[in-house]
Amino acid sequence: MFDNLTDRLSGALKKLKGQGRLTEANIQDTMREVRMALLEADVALPVVTAFIDQVTERALGQDVQASLTPGQAMIKVVQAELVAMMGSANEDLNLRTQPPAIVLMAGLQGAGKTTTVAKLGRHLKEKKKKNVGVVSVDIYRPAAIKQLQTLADDVGLKFFESEASEKPVDIVNRTLDAAKRQFIDVLIVDTAGRLHVDEDMMAEIKALHAAIKPIETLFVVDAMTGQDAVNTAKAFHDALPLTGVILTKADGDARGGAALSIRHVTGKPIKFIGMGEKTDALEPFHPDRIASRILGMGDVLSLIEDIEHKVDKKKAEQLAKKLQKGKGFDLNDLREQLIQMQNMGGLTAMMDKLPGMATVPKAVKEKVNDKDLARQIAVINSMTPQERRHPDLIKGSRKQRIADGCGQDLQAVTRILSQHKMLEKMMKKFSKGNVANMMRGLQGNMRGMRL
Repeated sequence: MFDNLTDRLSGALKKLKGQGRLTEANIQDTMREVRMALLEADVALPVVTAFIDQVTERALGQDVQASLTPGQAMIKVVQAELVAMMGSANEDLNLRTQPPAIVLMAGLQGAGKTTTVAKLGRHLKEKKKKNVGVVSVDIYRPAAIKQLQTLADDVGLKFFESEASEKPVDIVNRTLDAAKRQFIDVLIVDTAGRLHVDEDMMAEIKALHAAIKPIETLFVVDAMTGQDAVNTAKAFHDALPLTGVILTKADGDARGGAALSIRHVTGKPIKFIGMGEKTDALEPFHPDRIASRILGMGDVLSLIEDIEHKVDKKKAEQLAKKLQKGKGFDLNDLREQLIQMQNMGGLTAMMDKLPGMATVPKAVKEKVNDKDLARQIAVINSMTPQERRHPDLIKGSRKQRIADGCGQDLQAVTRILSQHKMLEKMMKKFSKGNVANMMRGLQGNMRGMRL
């Protein structure tokens, strides 16, 4: 996410590092490059103009600490303005009303609206402990109703039936009565999408909104459509009293123009951001964390939250106790770590959130392939229980048998064994409590590790 923008901004701000102080000349030169970077990222022109004016004013006004270098000072100013542009802080859903709280989802066809309904439902169920119901009023596409039912069943949400022959308002009114009887806390309503903004669509959703009076009206928009995302968001904002925006497919958006423009153009906050196809790939939108990612400084807080929610703590504790007892780190343990990494979205999902990734060469980043995790797990699965416990047994014909069993070459088996050896040495240092030695070893091993 934001790869192109991160590269361009990092390059522009890096040029200030060799300067003795901030001057009008070097600020103007830097701002010229920042402006081009934002325009290439498909950020709306009025947003770019306002951003450049604000950053220039703060930098020229010496709104920086004397202890900072010019490069650090400018990064601080740019980060603060990026945060201000995107909305200062995360704005959570307002569900303070008599249950069920109605959340109306609007958006164009193809934006991922139905999938986002399931993602939001799962988020509310797991993080907020809400009893969530979902219903589709997309009477034009029976397949959309069926899709929502399948997704709801997968994540454990209450699905309310609807028929293509019914009117949207009738569907929701009937569902509301049922939801009250079943003590549903939140009812998410999936509306019909269109290929473009049209009068009939707006009239229908306006009438629905007036009839059911939702406490939240969220606009779901595809981040990859860039400037078009901003234009459609504005059209919906003019027609409906939106309370927020959900950006989908942000993991595939290397530009970031929609994320940087929508708040400024509509005045409405981005509340969530979709970072993948799975139903757990929905993150609350934190402007400060996104600004850090854009500037290549990572997002450690989000990474910690991912670990908290997606890593099996019981298994992690078992491994820690095993290491402390000096029982060693075998291939079963490596397999478990690979599975945990897969559950967190793989290396590509983590890279955005790791500090310093902006300095990693693009060629190295492009070599990262999360399919390798599945291949590595398949190699270990092809081993016998004895081989996993005692990797030193794996030589010659055993290697060939394992390679044949997982449909890979001998090099894949050798790489797994080498990776295990490297991690085993690290874990021995960890078990002795020598964290400093372990960190030095980790840094050395990372330099030689094949991504």
